Amino acid sequence: MSVKSAPSTAGSASDAVSVAEVTRSVVQEFLAARLAGDTGRLVALFAEEVDWLLAENPGVPWIRPRSTAAECAAQFTELTEHTVPEDARASVDTFLVDGTDAVLMGHLSGTVRATGKGFEGPFALHLTVEDGRITRHHLYENSLSIAQACAP
Repeated sequence: MSVKSAPSTAGSASDAVSVAEVTRSVVQEFLAARLAGDTGRLVALFAEEVDWLLAENPGVPWIRPRSTAAECAAQFTELTEHTVPEDARASVDTFLVDGTDAVLMGHLSGTVRATGKGFEGPFALHLTVEDGRITRHHLYENSLSIAQACAP
């Protein structure tokens, strides 16, 4: 693998900091909107087309392919319809930003409404922010635990 670096200038260093600051700010807005259940704000934060990745599982109703801002924002509504909101927990232990990319790592847990079964596990979320909007949303989570909680 070869790595090319851009010529170093004072302007490029401050531009990189500025890009990272925008990324961090948008991700913080995303987290606040998720916490508040503000789907309108979530739609505004996602780009028109999003590179969405979440391991598909036909037994988990809120996990499905998505690609538009509205579909991505609707995931929150679908999640709250199928889980017990009072039991939902998520902690972010790590929040890394490098230019347009952000990675959050932590732990999540919840209860599936239809079965009363719980799920839990670590997660990693990779977001990319371009022009102030989220263009990539890749979530890696304990899909086995979630699938088992959805099974009757």
